[in-house]
Amino acid sequence: MEKEDTLQKAHISHTPPRKTLGGSIREWVQVVIIALIISLPIRFFIAEPFVVRGASMDPTFSTGQFLVVDRLIYRFDAPHRGDVVVFKYPQDPSVYFIKRIIGLPGETISIKNGLVTVVNTSVPEGFVLNEKYIDPSHRSHETSTVTLNDKQYFVMGDNRLESSDSRVWGPLDAELIAGRPIVRLLPFNRLSALPGTYHEYSTTQ
Repeated sequence: MEKEDTLQKAHISHTPPRKTLGGSIREWVQVVIIALIISLPIRFFIAEPFVVRGASMDPTFSTGQFLVVDRLIYRFDAPHRGDVVVFKYPQDPSVYFIKRIIGLPGETISIKNGLVTVVNTSVPEGFVLNEKYIDPSHRSHETSTVTLNDKQYFVMGDNRLESSDSRVWGPLDAELIAGRPIVRLLPFNRLSALPGTYHEYSTTQ
């Protein structure tokens, strides 16, 4: 589990357009895309563009995909199970990771034979997550159990074999969560709103 999805902030280049035709076209395409990414979401939300790097969220997100992340939502609403979130990596806050929320504050999360069981006050006997967003070949088979405090979340990548997540570095503190993707802009054939959202999580409810 060494490979990891990180996100890079998108930056606007102040370099003048190249003089060659091919270079000029490429520069103009980049300027138009970046202008749309920056201006349209910020017109309605407090948002920021990121580029996915790594395989830990395959097949939901892949390297090179351009996401707009809503930084405002969790000021008014707590993260939900199934949300894909962007957050500061606990061991290096200058780096951003993208993962899926599996466990909520106060819950106990158990992993065995590739299945995740959640125990909380609503379902004290526990229930198994129905994780349809995971490709069967991406499941891992370690065994672990962790209980979260009232300000912690348990997050994992959809590609469990390639993800460094709460199984490795522990629960995620709520204060490190930056937001959630609200739009996937690139590639154009994967254009979507609230990409990766999935909340039908229980096999017993």
